[in-house]
Amino acid sequence: MTVSRLIMLVCLLAAALAGPASADELVVATFGGTFVDNSKKCHAAAFEKATGSTVKYVLGSSVQTAAKMRAAGSRAEFDVAYMDSQIVKQVKAEGLLQPLEPAKIEHWNDLYDASRDKDGYWVSMIFAGTITTYNTNLVKTPPTSWADLWKPEWKGKLAIPDISGTSGQQFLMAAARLNGGSVENIDPGFEAIKKLKPNVQMMYTQPDQIIPLFERGDIALAVWYTDRTGAAALKGVPVAAAYPSEGAIGIVPTVSVPKSSTKRDLAQKYIAALLAPEGQLCFGQSQFAGPTNKKVQLPPDLAKLVPYGPLVQRMFFPDTDLVARKFPEW
Repeated sequence: MTVSRLIMLVCLLAAALAGPASADELVVATFGGTFVDNSKKCHAAAFEKATGSTVKYVLGSSVQTAAKMRAAGSRAEFDVAYMDSQIVKQVKAEGLLQPLEPAKIEHWNDLYDASRDKDGYWVSMIFAGTITTYNTNLVKTPPTSWADLWKPEWKGKLAIPDISGTSGQQFLMAAARLNGGSVENIDPGFEAIKKLKPNVQMMYTQPDQIIPLFERGDIALAVWYTDRTGAAALKGVPVAAAYPSEGAIGIVPTVSVPKSSTKRDLAQKYIAALLAPEGQLCFGQSQFAGPTNKKVQLPPDLAKLVPYGPLVQRMFFPDTDLVARKFPEW
């Protein structure tokens, strides 16, 4: 055998060995902190066992993931994207997603209608919400209204989200509704939040940034997520959830497949793992998330804490199509 032929054979063998490893890695853009930790445990583990593939998580907020998709263009940066509903609708409208194939996604027909895009471009794996979270070491009477956040007794003891994230946009809507405004008339919300400034200790951009503040006793209250609150409490952080009487603001986190990805079949198998009853029950118990699969039955003690049954019915779910249209003006 000549040297040139030997080199060619070695190169072909190396390519053959390297190819499957690259093809079987699924890159998933998702949220950080306890969310990704519990995703690994409840979803990725089952997916990897069933397919022999591996999951690589890339962390970021919905807005950050959408920005990466826009910047990447036709280059596939990831194969599955987690984004909250108002953001995924913007991305869908921009033509950055490819349609899913419901017939190939197990458990699709077991979902609530509100958790499936009518055109089949995205699907939701949990119900969540923006609420008031309080420090159980500092707050003896839990807040009952969004208006409680403006009380002078909480001067320098409040954390609120930046508007770049879903919870920040939702708090702006809550403040607007509390003061006679709406998604279409958002100015009363901005004016109300300006008046809240003396109480604000931190304006966070990533949800888990406020955990150390709760642990040190630096904050008594925060506008936070239902699932983050439950997961933090499970780890010993002194927090509890308070659902405002005006209604928590409902969130429908979604997963979708970027148009640039060439791994739709593998991505849909991952999505099926998110929708499976055992995956949703695990995530509900670990991340305090409400299931979107109608066949999932939560234990009674957990059902009282997460968006499930009556708690979901009392939540305010914004018209996310309208939010997507109005958000650039905010």
